[in-house]
Amino acid sequence: MSDTTSSSPFRVERAAVLGAGTMGHGIAQVAATSGMAVTLFDIDEEAARRGISQIQNNLEKGVLKGKITPELQAQAMKRLSIATSVEQAVRDTQLVIEAAPERLDLKRALFTQIEQFAPADAILGTNTSSLSISEIASGCRHPERVVGMHFFNPPYILQFLELIRTEQTDDDALAKAKAIGEQMNRDLIVINDSPGFATSRLGLILGLEAMRMLEDGVGSAEDIDRAMELGYRHPMGPLRLTDLVGLDVRLAIAEYLHRELGGERFAPPQILRDKVEAGKLGRKSGEGFYKWG
Repeated sequence: MSDTTSSSPFRVERAAVLGAGTMGHGIAQVAATSGMAVTLFDIDEEAARRGISQIQNNLEKGVLKGKITPELQAQAMKRLSIATSVEQAVRDTQLVIEAAPERLDLKRALFTQIEQFAPADAILGTNTSSLSISEIASGCRHPERVVGMHFFNPPYILQFLELIRTEQTDDDALAKAKAIGEQMNRDLIVINDSPGFATSRLGLILGLEAMRMLEDGVGSAEDIDRAMELGYRHPMGPLRLTDLVGLDVRLAIAEYLHRELGGERFAPPQILRDKVEAGKLGRKSGEGFYKWG
């Protein structure tokens, strides 16, 4: 079992999150409510503004539900700002978390920029759910400070954080990443860099098998999901979870793991390919394995 305890006094006061999509603005929210001044950057400035607006909506809902105080909401919003360039976002930070789309070329190029402009002692994290951390960091002069930081959707509700270390990640960077997780009140595990890590690899296998069962007529999507919810106490069945993640995202991860690990266990079922081709991507498009209002 990995030792996930941290004895580091390291605490982040200034952070940057690159990418203001579903995961990016959610991570920025967690960072801001953890006491960090957070700069949010997206190549589309309007997307960054929408991200800030969504954070405000999330916090307002949290206040109404009694999950956070109005004081914390106000403090968190004051800590948030928007940058119009990577340089502006990262130049005065202790922590950078990249949350760009799951494209290796995009992430690798972004990390080259991050390393160019971020302070030499900043921790550089990537929120990829399956791509090789080593390959993402391959263009960096100092890959020893790059760590995988895989948050779960939505980050402000799910408190789990999967840390991924590469062969180059040094002990100091990992210790600081653990301290960051503790500052964010995360439940931590540490995994060595490998395709899909632990969570995506295990979760995808279950999701793909559920799709094959649906294809084979074993049962309805609802009953296949309820088998895992009632029989194994999963909070959500694998098909509904796929709708929330996005069928296109699940397909991309399956293709990547199938290519990297071989065999048929990660081969995408035809039903998944057909739905993605038809634009049925899950909740974000209104229909996937379920219809969403």
